[in-house]
Amino acid sequence: MKIALIGFGVVGQGLLEILRDKAADLKTQYGFEAQVVAVATRSKGTLYNPAGLDIPALLAAADDFSGYPDSAGLTRGTDILDLIKTCNADVMVECSHTNLQTGQPALDYCYAALDSGKHVVLANKGPVAVGYNELVARAAQAGKQLRFEATVMAGTPSIRLALQALAGCKITEARGILNGTTNYILTQMEGGMSYAEALAQAQQLGYAEADPAGDVEGWDAAGKVIILARALFNSSITFKDMDVKGITAITADDVKAAAQAGEKWKLVARVTADGGSVQPMRVKLSNPLAAVSGATNAITYTTDLLGDVTLVGSGAGRLQTGFGLLSDLLDIYAR
Repeated sequence: MKIALIGFGVVGQGLLEILRDKAADLKTQYGFEAQVVAVATRSKGTLYNPAGLDIPALLAAADDFSGYPDSAGLTRGTDILDLIKTCNADVMVECSHTNLQTGQPALDYCYAALDSGKHVVLANKGPVAVGYNELVARAAQAGKQLRFEATVMAGTPSIRLALQALAGCKITEARGILNGTTNYILTQMEGGMSYAEALAQAQQLGYAEADPAGDVEGWDAAGKVIILARALFNSSITFKDMDVKGITAITADDVKAAAQAGEKWKLVARVTADGGSVQPMRVKLSNPLAAVSGATNAITYTTDLLGDVTLVGSGAGRLQTGFGLLSDLLDIYAR
């Protein structure tokens, strides 16, 4: 499988580390051999070699593509859209910066890949949240696969569980903890920290950005709600249709009051066929979500045949999200 990788930050590097370290196992167990032929970023430029790029050399040159050694057939500096359209990749993997308002420029990258006969695998939430219907239509027209497991709960198979493992069940609701940053902050507040102290620690550990608004105000989780709404219910809800509230107003006294009542605060994302929401709420200790601590994520699907099914796992991370991309690549390869 020939891969064009768009975006080469933490997630893209995580995927390449997995492909490097697990190459022998993937070939032995699944007959899967990955060849990265192109890597493109808006800041570092592009590298393309139809005969394949060297993964260890790519990782060594992650900060500056000028450090990648010249070789026969190597092309540098091609426009990203032109590269996507003309390269010999079978699959485009999109893990560039997320824009939840427009999905761009990643949405155009996805269109270009599908229209030029390539499968598309995404870790980038923006294109799926903004352009899901058009992406599905173009993928069907091209006879190619569109996969986006890594957009919700990283490599924890939340979408695959719903669409494949629970096939035959009717899912009426999904609800869960879909943002690890806020869950980490609330967990630390349970231990006595103030909101400001917990946020500072989350930033120090890399769970929260310098500007944490997307996480703590609920918008990251809301983007994942939109993706689940599209995938589960073919819903066209937008941010404007949802009631979204973050955790910035929760105080240490609020956390103490919940504990005294045998409850915990959680930022709960919820989606049904009628809409979605992201709200901080108190959940009873008997609720499976109450036991989910730290940066861990969880999702509960309510079904007609199995009742509630809860999946708990990592919702972020270099290798964890890289695995989400790998799982989609393997799924495409097996078809």
